[in-house]
Amino acid sequence: MDSKQLQAKDKQELQTKSETTQTRPVFVPAVDIYENNDALVLLADMPGVSNDGVEIHLEDNELTIRGRVSEEASGLSPIYTEYRSGDYYRSFTLSNVIDQDKIEASMKNGVLKVVLPKAEAAKPRKIQVKAA
Repeated sequence: MDSKQLQAKDKQELQTKSETTQTRPVFVPAVDIYENNDALVLLADMPGVSNDGVEIHLEDNELTIRGRVSEEASGLSPIYTEYRSGDYYRSFTLSNVIDQDKIEASMKNGVLKVVLPKAEAAKPRKIQVKAA
């Protein structure tokens, strides 16, 4: 396979160590994280999730993302499906580098974008060298 070709990645189901009361499968969304001088930008792929179906919680430096896929009431009963639907769950531990009061999120075309601004102390800065 040519190194420039992309491979499709199957959804990874969330592995739990305790009992769960979920009646539907829960998947770990694929996530890309980018960085610039001002922030970290997290992009989570959650197809089928609407703005109303996303919950983001921040508690004790842990950012938790949940996405609920709404059931379509089409009146059709599937006889064969290749696309597994379910909900999404992912959590991240944040460091003190992130200004937690300024976190913003938006959803577009099934992709959740979370902007995690850096705290002022964590931003790169130029230090002036003085003559001794």
